[in-house]
Amino acid sequence: MTHLWTSEALVAAMDGRPIGTLPDGISGISIDSRSLQPGDAFFAIKGEAMDGHDFATSAIKAGAGVLVVAEGKLPSLGRLTAPMIVVEDVLVALEKLGVASRARSEAKIIAVTGSAGKTTTKEALRHVLSAVGKVHASAQSFNNHWGVPLTLARMPVDCDYAVFEIGMNHPDEIRPLVKMVRPQVAIITMIAAAHLGFFKNLDEIAKAKAEIFEGIEPDGAAILNRDDTRWKLLDKMAHAAGVEHVFGFGENARSTFKLTKCELHADHSDITVKIGGHDISARVGAPGRHMVQNILAVLGAAHLVGADLDKVALALADLSAERGRGKRHVLRHPKGPITLIDESYNANPASMEAAMALLNATPVSGEGRRIAVLGDMLELGEHSAKLHAALAELIVGTETRTVFLGGPEMRALAEILPDEITTEYRGGAEDLKPVLFAALRPGDVVMVKSSKGIGFSKLVDALLGKFPAESATNKQA
Repeated sequence: MTHLWTSEALVAAMDGRPIGTLPDGISGISIDSRSLQPGDAFFAIKGEAMDGHDFATSAIKAGAGVLVVAEGKLPSLGRLTAPMIVVEDVLVALEKLGVASRARSEAKIIAVTGSAGKTTTKEALRHVLSAVGKVHASAQSFNNHWGVPLTLARMPVDCDYAVFEIGMNHPDEIRPLVKMVRPQVAIITMIAAAHLGFFKNLDEIAKAKAEIFEGIEPDGAAILNRDDTRWKLLDKMAHAAGVEHVFGFGENARSTFKLTKCELHADHSDITVKIGGHDISARVGAPGRHMVQNILAVLGAAHLVGADLDKVALALADLSAERGRGKRHVLRHPKGPITLIDESYNANPASMEAAMALLNATPVSGEGRRIAVLGDMLELGEHSAKLHAALAELIVGTETRTVFLGGPEMRALAEILPDEITTEYRGGAEDLKPVLFAALRPGDVVMVKSSKGIGFSKLVDALLGKFPAESATNKQA
């Protein structure tokens, strides 16, 4: 069996103290006893809400090969007889292991950040690069102070490519993480009004995202959105950080990775992109203009890491949207099908605009309507009421004429939507559920969009529970 890490390498990387007879090595790394696989090392990280040391017994029962625990917690672990590696601080030990993992890797490393589209871009890179080599990438949205070192530590020594998502909602969060990742290529998808509660303006958000430039390897590259209003600022900051190769993607005439043709359809897009003097044509299996923009960055990154672009372009046809990020379901209503678009994972003004465009591009059938089910956009601070109210203009400009709104911040929008838009407002997802269920009819297209913390994913789950989806259509998006 091939080990992810030998126990000897684990102890050395983390400056740990072994207790008991350690296994030859471990097959994986876990910080959650519920998802731990037999043979994994269990890192007992102390989080804000829970302490991993409290779950050490559960980890042993689940088959952990070794426990990584803090020196100060040893007395509270009592008579545990499992093999252990004792360290001063478990999170710091995980960071050290991540750094050691990066040092031993010969993979081409790509890092992704941005106000919207991070996870979608990361997953698209995982998908297309899998057509040309062995790929390691962040699970879910593991993009913070524990998610990034965990993803690094899990990186197999023999992978050809690795893709890391790096997020932030405060300054100085990306900087230490990207210095661990040390990418050859870094992507900033876009700058938009996300986390404005922690920043004065979009320039400040751009400056925080620009911290990613500080970790790019010598002779590495930055890929920036040439159509973004903050392009000049980011370009300037990339060069100031010592990045010699800065490339743009978009429709802008001066883009290095330039979109020259784009046909948007309900369940896919057909595009042509000029890269390195060649025209690359591709069908993108996941729909939406925002998806096309992300794919330009994906193709650019694939080109820069030397991947076979013909194989990469072919792989785009099989791309599908993730749960909460545009995944489609056809619900079996007793009187006929209803299309559900699940955008419930995250929301800010930019992604709200993209989601409404996606809804607008999806055809209804028969007497069906386009229905937007919108929940609060979080972390917008003092700008929140204004930015929620501004969605009225966006909605009026589409063919959506039925809107269900939930959450305290959405009241600002509910109060100003014109009479031509049929509007139902409730305090939250639970209060909205019966009203929405009663209103649905065959042929409708329903799009659910909100920030994760509002819990609108429960509406999606409830719809899927009441009207089981036809799985054959799931792959369309």
